[in-house]
Amino acid sequence: MPGSETVKRTTLRSQIAEALRDEVIAGRLPAGRQFTVKEIAEQYGVSATPVREALLDLCSQGLLDVELHRGYRVREFSYADFRDMIEARTLIVEGMFRRSAERALQAATPQALASVRRRAEEAGRAALAGDLDILIGYDLRFWREMAGLVGNPYISDFLDRVRVQSWIFTVPLLRGLGDLRGRLWHGHADLVEAVACQDVVRAQRIVVAYNHHSLALIDGLAPRPDRNPTA
Repeated sequence: MPGSETVKRTTLRSQIAEALRDEVIAGRLPAGRQFTVKEIAEQYGVSATPVREALLDLCSQGLLDVELHRGYRVREFSYADFRDMIEARTLIVEGMFRRSAERALQAATPQALASVRRRAEEAGRAALAGDLDILIGYDLRFWREMAGLVGNPYISDFLDRVRVQSWIFTVPLLRGLGDLRGRLWHGHADLVEAVACQDVVRAQRIVVAYNHHSLALIDGLAPRPDRNPTA
């Protein structure tokens, strides 16, 4: 079939990119880790071309850096980067609610809202149980679907990108805490109900509280240049 090889390669490229992204988010490919196209191609048992394309996709998402003559390196984010991520995702969500949420939510189908509620419940249960690996998957799906209600794919893509980056920074720090039960934000369901009721003010308050929670949780864990390690 004409073009079938191109389609197959594109699908493989997407699968490899998604698998590697999950490895980076989970910390199994830790920040600073170096690798080559050949190494990844051998790991997945595929040719170099879809791997190279997948790695370039992850570079464009800000997850990897290209190192001349040395391959690729998982990007290392700092505490300052994390604060900027919090600000960025706050502006995206506030803009989402302020600009077009009311109109979009009025047009949202019951099925779409029901799906977001399910994601919220699953993410909330995982957060309360302290199950970080399960939470990450449901949390990312929750925010993708939440942004999807607004009907602007650019907003959804921007928000997903910054949320992935913030998870990459926080996951290694959170794993160091040990038992995470009751320590992770679990207000997904409250946010869905505020959005479903078109209560933009309440939704914004929940998002602000969520961001404060994120910063407070990470503040004492992340290495910072203004913190004296011998103090």
